[in-house]
This record gives sequence, C-alpha cells and structure tokens, in this order.
Amino acid sequence: MLHKGNLLARIGKSLGTSLPLRFSSTSVKPKTAILMLNMGGPQHTDQVHEYLLRIMTDRDMIQLPVQSRLGPWIAQRRTAEVQKKYKEIGGGSPILKWTNLQGELMCKELDRKCPESAPHKHYVGFRYVNPLTEDTLKEIEKDSPERVVLFSQYPQYSCATSGSSFNSIFSHYRQHSLPENIKLSVIDRWSTHPLLIKTFAERIREELNKFSETKRKDVVILFTAHSLPLKAVNRGDAYPSEVGASVHLVMQELGKSNPYILAWQSKVGPLPWLAPATDDVIKAYVKQGRKNFILVPIAFVNEHIETLHELDIEYCDELAKEVGVEEIRRAAAPNDHPLLLKR
Repeated sequence: MLHKGNLLARIGKSLGTSLPLRFSSTSVKPKTAILMLNMGGPQHTDQVHEYLLRIMTDRDMIQLPVQSRLGPWIAQRRTAEVQKKYKEIGGGSPILKWTNLQGELMCKELDRKCPESAPHKHYVGFRYVNPLTEDTLKEIEKDSPERVVLFSQYPQYSCATSGSSFNSIFSHYRQHSLPENIKLSVIDRWSTHPLLIKTFAERIREELNKFSETKRKDVVILFTAHSLPLKAVNRGDAYPSEVGASVHLVMQELGKSNPYILAWQSKVGPLPWLAPATDDVIKAYVKQGRKNFILVPIAFVNEHIETLHELDIEYCDELAKEVGVEEIRRAAAPNDHPLLLKR
C-alpha cells in the first residue's frame, strides 16, 4: 500500500528513475506507456446490454449459481432499466472522457518532469466496455514502448474490481507471448496517497462552504463507496479496510470538523452485502433530526453512473424530498482536480 510520497515519483521508480513523473498523449512512438485500468461505462445506451452481460458473467466481479445461464438472464432483465438511467444522465457514461483527460494531463506532467522516460502516452483499458483491456494491450504492443505501467484507477484494491482488471491482463498473456522487449510494472492501489486525500478534502470543503455558517458544523459528511458481497469480504478482500483508511485520513485532513459516517451503495441481488446502505443512513439521520448532508464518493476518481444517477438523482433529489432532508450536497469526484493530477 502506498502511504506517502508523490505517486508520480512512485511511477518514476517503477520506470527506473528517481525523478517525479507524468503522463501525456503523443502522436510519436511512446517510450513509456501508462495503462489506466477501470471498469468503464457504456457511452451509448445501445452498449448497455453487452456491458451488463460482461459484468454478470465475470466471476471476479460477482459469483452466481449457474452463472453461465443466470448471468445473461439478469443482464437481459436489467437492460431497459439501466438504459433509462443512462438516458437521464445524458445518454451515456462520461468515464472515458474523464479518464482520457486525466491521462493526457498526467502525461504532460511526466514529459515535463521526466524527459529521460519520455515521451509518455496514456492508454485506457476498461473491463466491460470498449476500449477493452485486452484490445488496448494489443495496441500497446504495436506501439512497442520500452516500459508499461499498469495503473489501477481504483484507489482501494478489491478482488472484484482491481483484481478483475489484473486477471484480464494475466489471461491475455496466458494466451499470447509476453513481449520480451517491454518491462512491466504495477500500481495496484493508492488509497492513502496524500494527494488523493487532499483532493477529497478540498472537494468536501468546497461543498461545506456553501452551507450557512449556522448549519456548517452540524453537516453530516456521508462517505459512500460501492458495496461488496460479504462473501468476498469473508474471503479476506482488502477493500473495506482500504476504504476505511481513506475516510480516516480525509477526516484527519479536515481536522475532524464534522460528524461523519461511511456507508455503502449499489448493492445488486439478494445476498448479504456490506452495510449500512447509503439510503438507509440518510433515512436514519433524518429521523434523529440531522437533515444536512454532504455525500462523498470516496472510492471513485471520476464521475459515472453511480455518482451522476444514484447519488445525484436517487439520493440527493428523490430520496431527499421523500424523507424531508433540509439541504444535501454531493462532493464532486476528483476528476481533473489539479492536486490529483500531481499524483
């Protein structure tokens, strides 16, 4: 786990240099490739079914009985509902846009700070929608860089997310020869990185300052992360503790200025998942008389369906009206915050 220091410097060490690094797109042959790994999201509603099908048949992500049959059935059954949600946030996920922007800005920084490993070029490897990781690996191999950094965009490691992405890379090279002239290195988690922590703290301060002074100290900071089946937790998945570590450090950065809690969102299916659920927490606080909140998507580095629909529409709008919330705001994901891009 990365506890301190500059993440760009860590990438620099993985490339064999002590200088800080950075990422940037370039039309010339890259010396260093940065493969940014994430789940991805459909850019158009006609990609939703295939996206869900890949998720529901990935045993790293979710384990179902007779999965080869039940997974496709669930994907088909949920397609129309999920398509409707994407239409409500503009017709598709912005995750590719944000990942490309983050990659381009980081590569510019790397080219400036570390000319000996330049030019740097970012690549995007999504798990469930184009550009798929296995296709991007072929693209990288054609470009033939000297070094490739496999960079997880999940700050907190989970076998279901980070692990699935790395397993897809392992599967690719189990079927194809590993290029002998390319050196690989890995950044698989960075949940306690100081600049990630400072970025989230700044996002929270931005929202806290929008509350009146009479309310500000009583605002509940509700950290929310994608939930995980307890079956995975009981196998020893590190995700809950790494999310908790991020929350702890963000509140330290804020001087523990407000009451706070960690909750979990996006549960799927009937099996037990991590609790408490984010919507249940909001309801419980309102019953206790606390009616002012900031939601913080602590496990996401950019906007996508879980922030733009589940948090913004389902919780901050629909649920807030239903239960009588007084004021609720949502901290933006890190996105292109300048602190994050110094990673």
